[in-house]
Amino acid sequence: MAGSASKRRTRSPMRDEQAEGPPQVVVLGGGLGSRMEAVAAGLPKSLIQVRGEPFVHHQLRLLASQGIREVVYVIGFRGDQIRRAVGDGSQFGLSVSYVDEGDRLRGTGGALRFAHDKGSLDPRFAALYGDAYLPIDLDPVWAAFDSSQCPALMTVLRNEDRWDRSNAVFANGQVINYDKRIDHRTAEMKWIDYGLSVLRREVVESIPTGEVRDLGDVYHELSMRGELAGFEVDTRFFEVGSLHGIAALESYLASASR
Repeated sequence: MAGSASKRRTRSPMRDEQAEGPPQVVVLGGGLGSRMEAVAAGLPKSLIQVRGEPFVHHQLRLLASQGIREVVYVIGFRGDQIRRAVGDGSQFGLSVSYVDEGDRLRGTGGALRFAHDKGSLDPRFAALYGDAYLPIDLDPVWAAFDSSQCPALMTVLRNEDRWDRSNAVFANGQVINYDKRIDHRTAEMKWIDYGLSVLRREVVESIPTGEVRDLGDVYHELSMRGELAGFEVDTRFFEVGSLHGIAALESYLASASR
């Protein structure tokens, strides 16, 4: 049912206090994906065919191989199709639950607040975009977050406008300026948001319930307050938000399978 969370979990105090090991991963997959409608043909972006199967299957297998065991999938636009394709996640070695925004999309930040209000967020969790494929070792990311004094950590790649427009300034383990707005770009913005962040639940609690909010705006505010840690990766990201992105991912997967 729209606006409901399925498989609501009962947390133990020990889990709430745990600060080591893989966190819960929240996949933000509720967007309209209007740029890819001609290719998706009525499907959410997560279900675009990549090497003969839905993209989300590749994404979830990768997460499982990286040690992740629990995924909360935030769905909205045609989310019932994602439920049918993924199920409870057991085929991937995962436990997958859902938060359904229905037809009222709240932006990526608002979607996390909605998931929080449904009781679906752990005190410490990772946020991943539903169209991102990130083939990196995640253990150092969790360790960097746990050792930082910041409520959030963003993975960044030195991009220099190679794969998309750079939007971050990174130095000494800190994202000191993150801003996606074109008219706010600076010459120091040589890094890009890699697509995975780790957050404490308190960051989401600062977003008013029901507000339409982009997660990028939340990250910008954190960076301006010196509260956004950074972790630099050196492996390019892949995505299915463009025809070029799909082709690059298929080429990578073909090469990796040899």
